[in-house]
Amino acid sequence: MELEDIVEILKKDPERAVPELLEDVRNQYGEVPYIMNFMKDLPEIFIPKTLYDNSIMREFKNLDPETVELISIGVASALRCEHCLKMHIRIAKRRGIKKEKIFYAIMIGASISNAAVLAESTRALASEFPGDGSEVEDENEKNCRDPNCEICDISRATLK
Repeated sequence: MELEDIVEILKKDPERAVPELLEDVRNQYGEVPYIMNFMKDLPEIFIPKTLYDNSIMREFKNLDPETVELISIGVASALRCEHCLKMHIRIAKRRGIKKEKIFYAIMIGASISNAAVLAESTRALASEFPGDGSEVEDENEKNCRDPNCEICDISRATLK
């Protein structure tokens, strides 16, 4: 959606803009997500959220709709958002994305989710047992040679 289109939507009376946005979403996804139906009576929230979501989910210049859906599925899987996951699987199915590709997106999300749990949990565990030899130096911190690196400063502060 171009900026000019957004300006035109914002100029409209909310009683006209909301149904138009809902219809546009229905045309794009084949359904209106629950959260949008829930918020449709709150145009001051619904309109900006819908415009924002549209800009993120549908207006990529370098990602095709299949990739966006697969990313959405992986993220919904990682976040364990059952409703989002089911909706994005339905959208992917309507777009002709094969079950195997959807499954791999779910597995990538699950793997990232698992890694996040382990990364946070093992750091917490190591911080409670300092000096027992179980601390692991972060490879990225070890490889970085820039003494002014902001990322390394953050990592050093977190590991202390």
